[in-house]
Amino acid sequence: MFISLYMNIFFRFRECFGRAFERKKTLLVFAVLFLAGMVLGLIFVTTPAMYDYHITVCDRFVNRVCFSDRSVLEIYIERLAGHAVLLAVIGLSGVHVVGCIFPPIVLVYRAYTLGGSLYIFFSVYRFAGALIVIGLYLPVHLAVDAVLCFAGALSYGRAARFCFGKQDWLFLLSDFLLLLALLAAIGLAEMLLLLALFHPLGNIF
Repeated sequence: MFISLYMNIFFRFRECFGRAFERKKTLLVFAVLFLAGMVLGLIFVTTPAMYDYHITVCDRFVNRVCFSDRSVLEIYIERLAGHAVLLAVIGLSGVHVVGCIFPPIVLVYRAYTLGGSLYIFFSVYRFAGALIVIGLYLPVHLAVDAVLCFAGALSYGRAARFCFGKQDWLFLLSDFLLLLALLAAIGLAEMLLLLALFHPLGNIF
């Protein structure tokens, strides 16, 4: 039974990502938009309003995630919930072609914030910032962004043929749960990195 369940999940993952990779042009456009958003974030971070915004974002990440007195389990649940909301927005955007505007908006916003935050981490926090970026912030951020890109590709493939029937909603829910499982795994890796690099073992719960 366990082997059968494992194989079924494996084939569902393969089928899901197979549909996403069929839309190579969509994924390429998302990648270009993400890179452009990241560059714009680096360019405009020095403007007063954007600088203050990114300082706030970085301070919140450092104080509430890296060097927080909260348990890593609480941080894990909080961050997974936030990523799940973004995944739901992108997933639901595929129920109508009009909703296809939302995946690029989410990705460009995350890329813009990433670019500005990288500047702040290296210029303000210096060595500590470099450790945070290399050891935690950047790899986790990019992994989540990759999942959201795949979700966007699936939504674009679904938008033109979504019929609001039971089967379509079940496929949408199935894709959402599979991608949410990936986000949960990324969050777990982030939690382990927090324990290894920043949090004492007593802060697990």
